[in-house]
Parts: sequence; C-alpha cells; structure tokens
Amino acid sequence: MTDENEYRFGTRAVHAGQQPDPTTGAIMTPIYQTSTYAQEGIGVHKGHEYARVSNPTRTALEGNVAALEGAAHGAAFASGVAAIEAMVKLLSAGDHVICGSNVYGGTDRLFRQVLARLGLEFSFVDTREPKRIADAVTDRTRIVLVETPTNPMMHLTDIAAAAEIAHQAGAWLVVDNTFATPYFQKPLALGADAVVHSSTKYLNGHSDVVGGIVLTSDDEIIEGLRFLQKSAGAVPGPMDCWLVLRGTKTLHVRMEMHDANGRRIAEWLQHEPRVEAIFYAGLPTHPQHALAKKQMTGFGGMISIELSSRERAEAFLRGTRIFTLAESLGGVESLISHPAAMTHAAVPKEDREAMGITDGLVRLSVGIEDVEDLIEDLDRALPK
Repeated sequence: MTDENEYRFGTRAVHAGQQPDPTTGAIMTPIYQTSTYAQEGIGVHKGHEYARVSNPTRTALEGNVAALEGAAHGAAFASGVAAIEAMVKLLSAGDHVICGSNVYGGTDRLFRQVLARLGLEFSFVDTREPKRIADAVTDRTRIVLVETPTNPMMHLTDIAAAAEIAHQAGAWLVVDNTFATPYFQKPLALGADAVVHSSTKYLNGHSDVVGGIVLTSDDEIIEGLRFLQKSAGAVPGPMDCWLVLRGTKTLHVRMEMHDANGRRIAEWLQHEPRVEAIFYAGLPTHPQHALAKKQMTGFGGMISIELSSRERAEAFLRGTRIFTLAESLGGVESLISHPAAMTHAAVPKEDREAMGITDGLVRLSVGIEDVEDLIEDLDRALPK
C-alpha cells in the first residue's frame, strides 16, 4: 500500500505493512525463518543483518499494527510484559513511574518485584480520577502508565486528561490498549505518547501465540526501543509475528462480534438475580459509561461479575461447558477465569480487595460463538 493512512480500518488491517513477496509474488508475508542474512560486502546488505535486530516478518507486523493505531512506528516484543518492560527500560535509576492501581497482575509484579529493585520508583494510583494522577507527580516522574479499560474491574481513565497531566510534568503517557484494541480506541489521537498491547490477546485472536508490541510516533521512544530490541533481545520469532499478522487481518470482523456478544450477555447478566454486580463499560449503569462513549467506539467482550463468595465462584467456574476455565483472553473462544487466584494472584491481598478483586469475582472473555448458546451456558452454570 502506498499511503496507508488514506484507507479505512478494515483495509489497513488486511494490507498495511505488507507487499507481495518480491521473490515469488506470494500474497501472504512469508515466515522468514532465518537467524542471519547474506551480505554482499562489509556493511552492504538488503536492509537486514541479524534477526535479533530485524526480521522481514517482524517488520511487516510492526508496520501493520502501527497503521491500525495511527502511529508512525511499531516495535514488537516476545510478550506484552516484555513490551511494557522495554518502555520502562528507557528510564534510569531514580526515575519515577505512576501506574494505575488496577492493571494486569503481571504488570504489577514486574514493577513491584523486578524493576523496583533496579532503582526505579513506582506509585500505584486509582487513575479513574485525574487529580490522583496529578497528586502523584514528582519532579522525577517520567512515565504515566494506564490501562483503560482495566483488568479486571473495567475502570476507565480519561486519556486526554491523563496526557495533559503527564505532559505538564515532562513525562510520557503510555496506554495499555489491550482490552479495547485500536478498533475501538485510539489513545495516540487523544494525546498518549505510546500504546502497548499484549498481542497474545485480541490482535492475535486465536490463543496460539504470546507476544507484545509498542506503537508510537515519538522518535525518541522508537529509537530507544529499537536499541533495546538489539541490546536486550526480548524479540518475537518470525512464526510468532506471522501468527499475529494473520490475526490482525480479521481484527475488525472479530471485534464487531466480541462487542455484539458482550453487549447481549452484559444486558442479560444485568437482570440476573444470581449476579451481585456486573462490570462492563457498555452498560448505562457503569459509573464511567459517559467517558466510555466519549473515547471508545465500542465496548468489546470483557465482562467481570461479582458472585459474593469463593464457593459460588468455584461452582460457576466448574459448571460452564462452552466457557473454558483458563488464563488469558481475547481469543475467538469464550474463556472464564478467577482473577484473585489467577491473573492477579501476585498482587498483595489487601491491594486486590481495595480495588474490588474479591474471591467472588469472575472474569469473562466473551468469544464469537452463537450468543444464545453462550447465554444458555452461563444460565446453566450460575449457582442457584
């Protein structure tokens, strides 16, 4: 594609970052399964020297997702956590990071138990209130990192407000856009400096790869990330890149189905007396529904529900037939999980409870199966 920005989302999803293979004419980007590349002479090559530094399959993926996010650049990593780590590794000992309190448990563990030991300082705040972000700023704040919607409580952050606060402090705003995807939310257009994804999830969409990616139009950020790809080496292999690239071609189609099914199930759960509370930004009863409508074009398929006790939650998790008890999310198949014991087990118990992650909380990743079958499955499994 000559000018990817002139095309709409679905066309970019299928074509951006890719050209037919110049050697064979293959329409699909090949899996360049190589560790090194022949050079015509010292420093004379065809754009690639060593696969840790660059790989044509990875380059295609980075260009594709960058086009979907409206970014100038992309840098792919071996996991979503590796992508977040790379962003924070752009800082130095003594620098300060403000992080949303209700983020993925792996992000919390990375910051508290790994990077904090290396001289970085972290503050965890409820980013639903922009003032709390502002109050946490110090003269050493360099990154504000938020998830919106959050995992698993579906809290939202006003991205534009957070960007203004970060920029006034001379810091970058980094948004984890994994739940919303670029199809439903464009953080860079709202002022964010970088967007991160666990490409394991919706970007791939088929539960058969682990990966991460950072998207940005900031030259300083991308130069730093490219250096870290080369120097630290947490890069994805070409097969992993190809699988995610295969997934993004149908992202717009899949997200429409996730969203339609998610809305139907959320509406049904809202009137179900066996459910104590439901957390879904697409419901008018969600306290931040107005913000969701303002900065998102859809609400997706992630729903959390409160069942009031560990016993009722376990009975529910045992009772489903279509929803599969498993870690992760964002695949075409419906999954169900227990955040307190699974995704957020590493978060201190008092912190989990303070943000509402109780032993009775269950998270649903609504797939693209027939929605009536999914509702019947949940109805059958909910404890009386």
